[in-house]
Amino acid sequence: MPIRRDQEGREEDGHEDDGLRARLVRTGVELVNAEGAQALSLREIARRTGVSHGAPRRHFPTHLDLLSAIARQGFAELSARITAEDREDAGPRERIALLARVYLDYAGSRRGMYELMFRHDLLESGRLGLRETSLPLFARLAELVARVRPDADPVTTAGTLWANLHGIAQLWHWGSLRLATGGTDPAPLLAAALDAHLGPAEPAP
Repeated sequence: MPIRRDQEGREEDGHEDDGLRARLVRTGVELVNAEGAQALSLREIARRTGVSHGAPRRHFPTHLDLLSAIARQGFAELSARITAEDREDAGPRERIALLARVYLDYAGSRRGMYELMFRHDLLESGRLGLRETSLPLFARLAELVARVRPDADPVTTAGTLWANLHGIAQLWHWGSLRLATGGTDPAPLLAAALDAHLGPAEPAP
């Protein structure tokens, strides 16, 4: 079937393009990584994908649907990074520290995507099962916490640790922690957070 285009050379909405959904999401991922979450308008994503501004609504009836699909890719990337770095032969506390470092690194290197992933309106909407995509990461953290702190509620402890990590990521990005502490590396803050929630690490033999 030949591709129908509008006067500006963009694909018209009526063209049956099975790959359009994936292309829109891929464009959104590129855009949020380059310019931040505020750049993710339907019109701009459509323009960069090379389709008319109404074309995304064939696959994403609302803006929130498209943003959720883009955020899913962020959770998938973060999960893949954690899985690639995880060491099942290591102790649970060491694995939590590794997970936390990957999390902070992701927050710093994928700033726009990170902010999109944790937008409350996306998570609360339940669009495209976004919560189900994010929860396995928290479940992994809680399972490891249970092994380190069998005396504590693992979900509560994991939740407070995650909140601490999120705060470090945000305040470090904003410059507040660098100003307050005079530090140039968030690693000591991460170590202190792990000690506070998990207890001091055992000295190396």
